[in-house]
Amino acid sequence: MGRLGEEAVCRLLSGKGFKIVSRNFTVRGGEIDIIAESDEIIAFVEVKTRKADSMLNGFESVTKSKQRLIVLTAQKYLLKHPSALQPRFDAALAVFHEGKVINIDYIENAFEAAGFIV
Repeated sequence: MGRLGEEAVCRLLSGKGFKIVSRNFTVRGGEIDIIAESDEIIAFVEVKTRKADSMLNGFESVTKSKQRLIVLTAQKYLLKHPSALQPRFDAALAVFHEGKVINIDYIENAFEAAGFIV
């Protein structure tokens, strides 16, 4: 289910002119689901996939602690892959029903790196 949600978000981003440069980038202590670039932006995207009848909102699970891990992982990515693009931290909620993604809620600038940079 999570993989299908990520694939749907990748298609959404590609349709907006982004190039997917990495999926499931993992370092010790963190993971970023999707890293995508446009002409000006490098987006670090956290994807949550939920069933249509889920009582839990996927965005609520992107806690301050999770945000911190994403920011630190993004720093490690940028150390390995320097970029002049403006970083942005986005979140996506893919809603899954009967074997397919039926909706994607996408929040650009879902959170900022301020306060997490070390």
